[in-house]
Amino acid sequence: MRHAMAAADVGDDVYAEDPTVAELEAEVAARFGHAAALFVPSGTMGNQIAVRLLVPAADELVCDADAHIVSYEGGGAAQHGGVQTRTLVAERGLLTPADLEPQLRPDSFHTVPTRAVAVEQTHNRGGGAVYPLTQLKDLRALTTSYGVALHCDGARIWNAHVASGVPLAEYGALFDTLSVCLSKGLGAPVGSVVVMSDADMLPTARALRRRLGGGMRQAGVIAAAGLFALRTNLDRLADDHARAGRLAVALHDASPDSIVPAQVETNIVSLRLTHTDAATVAAQCQAEGVLVSSVGPRWVRLVTHLDIDDAGIDRAIDVVRRALRPD
Repeated sequence: MRHAMAAADVGDDVYAEDPTVAELEAEVAARFGHAAALFVPSGTMGNQIAVRLLVPAADELVCDADAHIVSYEGGGAAQHGGVQTRTLVAERGLLTPADLEPQLRPDSFHTVPTRAVAVEQTHNRGGGAVYPLTQLKDLRALTTSYGVALHCDGARIWNAHVASGVPLAEYGALFDTLSVCLSKGLGAPVGSVVVMSDADMLPTARALRRRLGGGMRQAGVIAAAGLFALRTNLDRLADDHARAGRLAVALHDASPDSIVPAQVETNIVSLRLTHTDAATVAAQCQAEGVLVSSVGPRWVRLVTHLDIDDAGIDRAIDVVRRALRPD
């Protein structure tokens, strides 16, 4: 990947003149069967651009209560776009048509109209949960019937694709916009891509990127990393999933009430603690060189990735087991 970055053919992407960026954008758009794509520095920026493409200021976006868009993006939709967000509590973050339909607000004088719905695939705070294809199709049919757009925070859609076998283009056909990340499971150092069903969205997306400070010059250096990651590291996500599954089973044996192994579908292992707190577990693991995230008072998240091999999983199992059972 670093050799590809060093050898990248570059230009000025502010003027849409970087050939490697253009190649990345075209390839990602094609994989999802969409008309256009835009390379951006981060998934947060990608989501924020997509939301503003779909939702005018003072109108509404609906998503689940644990969605990245409302949990980890600093209130950006409200601050930068004037977008009202309304959230629904859904099991593992996966909205159903039954959850959603009663909450869709029409365009009328008395209500803030719902302009778009956002789903997250896979769902981060849902423990890497994968939206079933049939559920997404039902959501698409519902939103279409109400004239509401559908956005996918697809930061981990690559994991969903590998875990489910659903082609990327089949996912892409369901959404007006997607934001897909190159710097998580695929292992690039930086970058996401906004994917758009309508090429007429692209000039507005580029303008929004500039206003958010995302204009880049010789960005082909990092786009080359994204291309390498996409072409080389996609299929190997199955290894991460297998290692996460092994980690989940081992930690269930040590602390049965902390995790349900069958719910570990991809590369995220969530532990719900009952006998200790998350900050203590995270600190004990860090002291032994294993990094885990404390995402709630009694909620620890572990993520497998391409830098973790089988030996790393064995070590993590040993360290985390002891942290879960300090006695």
